[in-house]
Amino acid sequence: MIGLAGLVGFLLVLTAEARVGNSSQSEFCTETEQCLLYDLVCENNYQVRHYDSVKWVSTNVDHRFMDMAMMKAFRRLFNYIMGENEAGIKIQMTAPVVVRVPDKKMFFERVTYTMSFLLPAEHQTNPPSPTDDDVYINDTPDMKVYVLSYGGWMMSWTDQMKTKELTGMLDTHKAKYKQGFHYAVGYNSPMKMFNRHNEVWVLVEGDHVCKKE
Repeated sequence: MIGLAGLVGFLLVLTAEARVGNSSQSEFCTETEQCLLYDLVCENNYQVRHYDSVKWVSTNVDHRFMDMAMMKAFRRLFNYIMGENEAGIKIQMTAPVVVRVPDKKMFFERVTYTMSFLLPAEHQTNPPSPTDDDVYINDTPDMKVYVLSYGGWMMSWTDQMKTKELTGMLDTHKAKYKQGFHYAVGYNSPMKMFNRHNEVWVLVEGDHVCKKE
């Protein structure tokens, strides 16, 4: 049987590799024990961050409206961490919750939103399989992202406004970034009323640009 010290050491090694770590290492992960960690590459009016490859549990929802899609997706993923998995175990909540948001050409266009919960360090290597066919395990690649942070509530209109603000700055700086989608990122539970933290992520293409305004 593996001793407690050995288990802790193993989890620390795993955490270092997966970059899922103690929330005390992040200033805005205040409600969960574990958080997605990153390397800050540079910062001005936005940040450039480097993230290692990590595992998530995800689900896709086709909908005309982001806010409605997020509610449906959240329920599916919450059921997974509450025990709707092949191991029948509860899995602790982590931060952030990430939503892949496609660019819409028309307001009422139906698109596919993908919500993901970060898997904690102890489940990064071999997470239990979902029992819901609409829920799946996936990996994000090693990546750099442009990040714009904001407070308040993460809703469709705030996400669109902040995405335009970020991409506007990137266009001004002639920065290359992945187009066609972005990520809406939230760190807080619905119960937290104040000092909320949200982000917009846009994937870096080529060399990153980080200029002062």
